Amino acid sequence: MRCAIPLFCTLFCLLLPTRGRADQYIADHTVATQAVLRSIPRRYIDRARNTLHIAYQHTSHGTHVSYGLFGLPQFRSGDDVLFAITDGGPAVPGRLDFYDYALAAYHAPGQDASDLSRNETAFIQATRNYLDDPANAAINVVMWSWCSISGHNVRGNYLPGMQTLIDEYGPGGTRIGNGPGQRATPVTFIFMTGHAEKNNNLGSGHPRDQARLITDYCREHGYFCLDYYDIDTHDMAGHYWQDAGDNGDSDAYGGNFYVDWQNSHLEGVDWYPNRKIPGGPITFGAHNTQHITANRKAYAMWWILARIAGWNPDKDHPGDSADGASSRPGGGRHTLAWAPLLLHN
Repeated sequence: MRCAIPLFCTLFCLLLPTRGRADQYIADHTVATQAVLRSIPRRYIDRARNTLHIAYQHTSHGTHVSYGLFGLPQFRSGDDVLFAITDGGPAVPGRLDFYDYALAAYHAPGQDASDLSRNETAFIQATRNYLDDPANAAINVVMWSWCSISGHNVRGNYLPGMQTLIDEYGPGGTRIGNGPGQRATPVTFIFMTGHAEKNNNLGSGHPRDQARLITDYCREHGYFCLDYYDIDTHDMAGHYWQDAGDNGDSDAYGGNFYVDWQNSHLEGVDWYPNRKIPGGPITFGAHNTQHITANRKAYAMWWILARIAGWNPDKDHPGDSADGASSRPGGGRHTLAWAPLLLHN
């Protein structure tokens, strides 16, 4: 009997949700749902929308985020205010200040900085050039997207390159301050994994293993990551399809799990049409034949933005969620400070 209580406590602790300890910073399929989005306390959505200024660079696959963000305001009643967004400036009070395709033009001579895949290190100098431009002084969030991640040197180029930018422009960075060659506003950098590739995800240098390198690094250092690969390969019930592509198509599943889910659920209730620009024409994310993939990546992006704005899912769970309901999703390891940006570990 003397060991019964310790044994019970051990088993109880093992059964507790582990997202708070392991995945506080990873926006994967478990947070890429409407239910999680609606559970975020509204004050953090409002704070993110009113204080964050985002520069995003990508090519075709990266449209899953932007098209999802642009469609979300027309989803449900009140979303036009809650998730209001601009595209390309100027900043508008009450709307998320978002700059799509923002950094490519700032490339170093002779380099292609269209995405992370064209030239593996071009993003570093392009980001410096962009952030050093006084016209971009307000920018406080930067994210770059991959095209195909297969075969790229994530460990040798991407991770060190992102760390260099964080060391320079993140909170307390060497280029943050009021001196010559410095900027006053620190920047939060969002990492991203690569999209899934049908029947080509497994093994060294392929999307699954590349994603693990990135998410492991982000967990270790406390950096935010939008996990494209994880969202692409999990259906809405959370089942993992390791052969899936970036459109929800899987031979093991026997079809397309995102198309099937969309066709069996209600537009305007369970999902929404993505849009090319805010209030613009309806469109799928690139390489998609359904809206769910981009919906989910928009949910994941807002989860990250709320976290940057100071939301701690483990501790902030009053009855003021985005849909007015009281809820408590799983989440962080410790309280975040708003100053106004998250200070990385």
